[in-house]
Amino acid sequence: MNQSYKKPLSWLLNESASESKDTLKRTLNGFQLLMLGLGVIIGAGLFSLTGPAAGNNAGPAVTLSFIVAGIGCAFAGLCYAEFASMIPVAGSAYTYAYTTMGERLAWIIGWDLVLEFSVGAATVAISWSNYLVAFLAGYKIYIPAQFSHSPFETITLANGVTTHGYFNLPAALVIILMSAILMRGTKGSAIWNAVVVSLKVGVVLVFIALGWKYIQPANLTPYIPKNTGTFGEYGISGILRGAGVIFFVYLGFDIVSTAAQETKNPRRNMPIGILGSLAVCTVLFILFSHVLTGLAPYKEFKNSAAPVAIAIAHTPYKWLGQMIILAIIVGYTSVILVDLWGQSRVFYSMAKDGLLPKIFSDVHPRYRTPWKSNILFCVFVSLFAALVPVRVVGEMTSIGTLLAFVIVCAGVWIMRYSMPDAPRAFKTPWVPFVPLMGIITCAVMMAFLPWDTWLRLIVWMAIGMAIYEFYGKKHSKVRNQLKS
Repeated sequence: MNQSYKKPLSWLLNESASESKDTLKRTLNGFQLLMLGLGVIIGAGLFSLTGPAAGNNAGPAVTLSFIVAGIGCAFAGLCYAEFASMIPVAGSAYTYAYTTMGERLAWIIGWDLVLEFSVGAATVAISWSNYLVAFLAGYKIYIPAQFSHSPFETITLANGVTTHGYFNLPAALVIILMSAILMRGTKGSAIWNAVVVSLKVGVVLVFIALGWKYIQPANLTPYIPKNTGTFGEYGISGILRGAGVIFFVYLGFDIVSTAAQETKNPRRNMPIGILGSLAVCTVLFILFSHVLTGLAPYKEFKNSAAPVAIAIAHTPYKWLGQMIILAIIVGYTSVILVDLWGQSRVFYSMAKDGLLPKIFSDVHPRYRTPWKSNILFCVFVSLFAALVPVRVVGEMTSIGTLLAFVIVCAGVWIMRYSMPDAPRAFKTPWVPFVPLMGIITCAVMMAFLPWDTWLRLIVWMAIGMAIYEFYGKKHSKVRNQLKS
């Protein structure tokens, strides 16, 4: 009897080869996967985190921080690319863990990813609402404050009256809209995402192109400011601390792997999507941060939530400010779309394995999407975004993503020794060095996350383990088949 209850690789390969009406439809190519990765990586974090990382930690050498963070992500990305080309089915880290480390750990990862995607989508939707209100106000179009805040938030109106919000309507509507796009089909979602990404990348390129000729060399000297005597404040340690701050800008490329079962020729295209999006973003981020710190002295960015506005003030292009807000709104939209996408695909895989009720693995007869999972998360996340204040939803943390990175890196290492002859269209180089560095990098990042982030994870996991013990174990298809 196999007490670890690992999902045999042969089962996954058979599932991948299936083209029945009960499976997800393969519509995505390498370019669409690349755009999917860019869609979630290039978010508002680029426009907000780069400034504080330069002002407080690295100075102009924040460009080096992006390189360090990019290398850290590359370790995990190389491992994801091997798994995605080897096991081209939905589920991402959940599926990989099921094959290499067994059912219990797979459940932990899957349940954790569901939480991260839910909290992430809700948090981004609330911020999207705030930026939309500010953008429309620039054109003298006003949304009543009561309908853009939760009932648990106290707001002061323009006339000085203090009241409570009723319902964050824009936040709920953007979740509903993105869910509707997802339910209509993967191809349509990918087309929408490609349009959105093109707009976002266009704004970044415009900022780089227009700002480049206004760079002041004096702002870039010294390139690596002398350390103040405190770890993380400039110098080499500042570059490393800055890399930790902006590491979270990169997170999301792993969502590409959740679309493996909807990808044409996944053995070829999954590595293109994962590694290509990381490479393109790293180049864009380096150029963006170079222009940002070249336009204004880096100390002006200390604790600034809008560093791009500071940089633009040093150019004659004041209109760029409103354009950047539009880019943030558009950027958030694609992040919400991809978060909901990844979330439903993980839930679909868990339900298909029997760990969750079968209803969540039902595929729409026409659109071939897990529409019932989409509806569930549409209701849950939209209500969460509409009724819960952003301070409670909190910062979109990456603890679940980093935990998934650790599991995937370890899984590649394990599979190289347990299944050395399994077909691999893409092979992670320098095993075990690359997986080991991925594990160390991500584990260190996790160790320095706030205690309340860990507490949230522990509470959610306790709920998840109760569901697994009372439902998942009894209905697990893998467990029941391996027992028989």
